[in-house]
Amino acid sequence: MLEYAWWIWVLMLFVFTFFLGILAVMGGVGGAVLFTPIVGGFFPFHLDFVRGAGLFVALTGSLAAAPGLLMRGLANLRLAMPLALVASTSSIIGALIGLALPTWIIQTLLGIAILIITIIMIKSKRSEFPEVTKPDKISQILGIYGIYYEESSNKAVEWKVHRTLPSIFLFVLIGIIAGMFGLGAGWANVPVLNLVMGCPLKIAAGTSKFLLSITDTSAAFVYLNSGSVLPLITIPSVLGIMLGSFVGVRLLVKANPRVVRVIVIAILAFAGIRSLLKGLGIWV
Repeated sequence: MLEYAWWIWVLMLFVFTFFLGILAVMGGVGGAVLFTPIVGGFFPFHLDFVRGAGLFVALTGSLAAAPGLLMRGLANLRLAMPLALVASTSSIIGALIGLALPTWIIQTLLGIAILIITIIMIKSKRSEFPEVTKPDKISQILGIYGIYYEESSNKAVEWKVHRTLPSIFLFVLIGIIAGMFGLGAGWANVPVLNLVMGCPLKIAAGTSKFLLSITDTSAAFVYLNSGSVLPLITIPSVLGIMLGSFVGVRLLVKANPRVVRVIVIAILAFAGIRSLLKGLGIWV
């Protein structure tokens, strides 16, 4: 690893996260799922600090978006709260496990997790309006249903969900992974909400963003309390991601989504292999 003055690494981190923010918006993924494996693999920072910053990167974007999503009916509180309860609790457990394990084990497991996420992204198919013929009893008891206005078709869309219990168990696993690796969880939230529970895609994406504001807060507090949130890493990362996201939104109209998706998947695969090999001591 090349030796530079500390401020050079901070500047490089800001520039890197700026471009990462652009790519994340156009690729439809959360910034943390790219941030943690790449910064952890290629920057000379301890992985605990990178994971702590990764949670704040994910948290910043979700907090900025959550109020607007709720106002527009694209995030649903009745849907989010039971899932947020189990996900935030399990994210605390995941964060405690992640901080207790040796760095090389976490680095190795991070590489494996990123490669699995890459495979999920390659194979995942999303349905804009899944068909739910009958809601399950749990969703009926919790009152999980809603209506939102779909601008593209100029009509109100009613939605309901099913498979609530298995989805709750999946969110326990999602929370543990998010807390352990500092990844955020948008990559997993949307497929579960959309494909398993049957939420319309926009409701799944909006509620996922709102969920991150709760789940990541719980895990981030554990890292903050343990001294694993370093301002010199976290502040330039958050600023870079935010500025890059603003630019990414403007470029999204002109970008070819398929090309961007391929680029994101390629970067994730490379970062996953790098993290795995670094954890095993093969590529230090």
